[in-house]
Amino acid sequence: MRTAIAGLDVHVSHDDVVGRDVLLWHHGSPQTGAILPPVQAAADARGLAVVSVARPAYALSPRVPGRTVADVAVGLRPVLEALGVASVVSVGASGGGPHALASAAVMPGLVRRVVTFASPAPFDGTEEWFAGMQAPQALRAAAEGEVARRRFAEIDEFDPDSFVDADYAALRGEWASLGADVGASAEFGDDGLIDDDLAFARPWGFDLADVTASVLLVQGERDRVIPPRHARLLSEALPDVALQTHPGDGHVSVLRHLAAAL
Repeated sequence: MRTAIAGLDVHVSHDDVVGRDVLLWHHGSPQTGAILPPVQAAADARGLAVVSVARPAYALSPRVPGRTVADVAVGLRPVLEALGVASVVSVGASGGGPHALASAAVMPGLVRRVVTFASPAPFDGTEEWFAGMQAPQALRAAAEGEVARRRFAEIDEFDPDSFVDADYAALRGEWASLGADVGASAEFGDDGLIDDDLAFARPWGFDLADVTASVLLVQGERDRVIPPRHARLLSEALPDVALQTHPGDGHVSVLRHLAAAL
């Protein structure tokens, strides 16, 4: 089911989720908000409904200039209240990771657990933050501000070396829908992706110490997009956290552990 709630483009796996435990899925960047089949399958196996919301400037969700990571989570609260869900497992992949954590900080009574896959850590203004990224140019430009990030968008091209063989295998197999969703997002322009990058490169609007929910960080040791150091930084800052690393996985293939993580 696709609907508009609180002005956002919302996808829900069931017509009625009142009183249900849900998996709140936070897509990476870019995205359309659509529920991906492997996410649905993993949730079904655990008896969870799925709610997925297109962040502002993605799909039919209107842009919110200058939004922070926390702003997005605040915007999700009326969505979940309108749906009447009982509790939330907040799950984010890549650029969805910070938003999964923010949801727990903003809605501590509702979000019981958090799982992130290949999430960036808060930007600390150092060169080390970019270390190990195959193609950090977009985030470097975002750190300089919106003008620089928009200028970079005019020449931005995907670097195929950002993914390892295991990532490409995942995109040909179980996670083919993820690649298709990224492709579909191009129809709506660059604003969502640009605003995500700007949000990652500025203060997130909440402290990781405020995330009281139990957090599981899942990280591929071969990730060339968000290197393992980011997971270690997050694990040092979160109060109730476990870090799970996978030596053979990169940025996309680490998602094959979703069902087990749930």
